[in-house]
Amino acid sequence: MAQPAITADPVQFAAAVRRGERAALARALNLLDDSRSESRRLAADLLRQLEAGNTDDSGHLIGMTGPPGAGKSSLTAALITVWRRRGLRVGVLAVDPSSPISGGALLGDRLRMKTSADDDGVFIRSLACRGEFGGLSAEVWPMSLVMLAACDVVMVETVGVGQREIDISRMCDTTCFVAQPGSGDSIQFLKAGILEVPHVLVVNKEDMGAVARRTLSELGTAVGRAHTDGDWEVPVLSASATSGTGIEALADTLTRHYKVIIDSKRLHRRRRGYRAHWLVKRLQDEFGSHGLALLGGERAILEQLAAQQDLSLFEQQQALRQRLLDGIHS
Repeated sequence: MAQPAITADPVQFAAAVRRGERAALARALNLLDDSRSESRRLAADLLRQLEAGNTDDSGHLIGMTGPPGAGKSSLTAALITVWRRRGLRVGVLAVDPSSPISGGALLGDRLRMKTSADDDGVFIRSLACRGEFGGLSAEVWPMSLVMLAACDVVMVETVGVGQREIDISRMCDTTCFVAQPGSGDSIQFLKAGILEVPHVLVVNKEDMGAVARRTLSELGTAVGRAHTDGDWEVPVLSASATSGTGIEALADTLTRHYKVIIDSKRLHRRRRGYRAHWLVKRLQDEFGSHGLALLGGERAILEQLAAQQDLSLFEQQQALRQRLLDGIHS
């Protein structure tokens, strides 16, 4: 069956995505997940159109991370309910563990079970981490760009594999760490320096009572409140996705952090940095550290990318690949 004509015209396609049309958004994300050359060309055309129409403050990109079992999915579902009541369109990229057989997402239906399939203001996409360290897959950043064009809030929920989930802070405007009461993971993360990354800490399952209050106290005492990223003191919150308590306060805090970034006019620069880190990581995955060295090293590449404004994401990626391949062949 032939693809609808909307995919043939990048201007119409991008306009449909911005309007939040579910069919267009689904096709756009599928296109980004397709590595065939024609799909990559269409995806590059689409991203060029979307990036040209985006403003500096279009959409709030939030990263939700934390150990397995902390309740990230249920907390995300509770936040969706709050955001929808406030009239916000919400997109979720849920990065799941990969099947060792198919490479697909193992838990793809976990959030669909908890949100209304009839709500056109919510779009959820599960994708596999595909063995990537850092808790994210390569498709998350370009998919986030598409989601940001269509939604007011985009949540990226990581696979929750442990202490290597640092990439989330290099991709999202606001990073939220969900702690599991009584597990001991929070203190381990403190020792590893992981809790220097999030802008917001939340202890989920406060309905567990004393054990939740103890974890809240431990985090409140141990975390240095001043975040290294600008003028922001890291709050330690308590919530329960089950009972619905603390969810409004969490949503307000996430919005407050976003407003701090907007008011300080740092969002555009930060997102250029996210883009640059994504491109460097893709090059390193494909060509290794030797490939990066041929282009002058990571710092030089980041500086070049930060100054470059005229190419879309995939066009920048292809230009860097071509430069590197030309260097190797010569």
